[in-house]
Amino acid sequence: MTTTYQIPATTHLGEVSLRISNLERSIQFYTEVVGLKLLERSEKIATLTADGKQSLLRLEKLTDAVTMPVRSTSGLYHFAILLPDRKSLGLALRNLAESGIEIGQGDHLVSEAFYISDPDQNGIEIYADRARDTWKRDADNNYIMSSDPIDVDSLFALAANEPWQGLPAGTVIGHVHFHVRSLEESRRFYTGVLGFDIVGNFANMSALFVSAGGYHHHIRLNIWAGAGAPVNPDNATGIDYFTIIYDGKEQLEQAVEQLRQSNTSIEQQGKDWFTVDPQNIRIRLTTTS
Repeated sequence: MTTTYQIPATTHLGEVSLRISNLERSIQFYTEVVGLKLLERSEKIATLTADGKQSLLRLEKLTDAVTMPVRSTSGLYHFAILLPDRKSLGLALRNLAESGIEIGQGDHLVSEAFYISDPDQNGIEIYADRARDTWKRDADNNYIMSSDPIDVDSLFALAANEPWQGLPAGTVIGHVHFHVRSLEESRRFYTGVLGFDIVGNFANMSALFVSAGGYHHHIRLNIWAGAGAPVNPDNATGIDYFTIIYDGKEQLEQAVEQLRQSNTSIEQQGKDWFTVDPQNIRIRLTTTS
């Protein structure tokens, strides 16, 4: 009897790598507006951090980069930066507001989130979760979510007069959200091959949510760019890869073996492995140790 592979409950996301057109401009944006700190940089690559140790974001400058029109290709809709608490979200919001950038928002019941775009139109969500014991599921076992207005006044009150010092230690990459060519094709890959669990199957929104360990979502997939949307060109700004972090070498080896058995292309680079999803988004597989 064949046992269906399920991704370990402790699995979570790590560094996101973006292709951008102007490294100086992007560093300034991600440090001053978003609140990350510069960790390392070279002529074409920079990494940014919240805790001064672990890279959360990698920026790679493309020569003669192009930026595709919004919702014209499959690929990144947004990557999401998860803050450790609501007070941190209030401080981040105050800084965003003072920057004058356009901000979207939504109270999703499981979380409160704000949405911005970087200078290359890469989408960013900055959010904080509500306590997990308040998350609710419907009769089909989907998490109940919404897009209600956020109580912004209470967030500003939490931030009070505390000085802005950037995003705090404890900030992580919470999830990624992609435009895809086909929900069914992506469902087969992310659940059938990588082993994520479906936690939100919302046909009315043309969207699918998957996660590990009962999280409200680590990956969200939509067809809002249109069914069969073309892949984002390699010379275009957008996502290069995102990272799945496994708890130890044995769990990583099991994931790699699952990819091999499904005849999915996979390549080793040092201690990490790389594969690609149906949208040609690279996925880095690594471990906590």
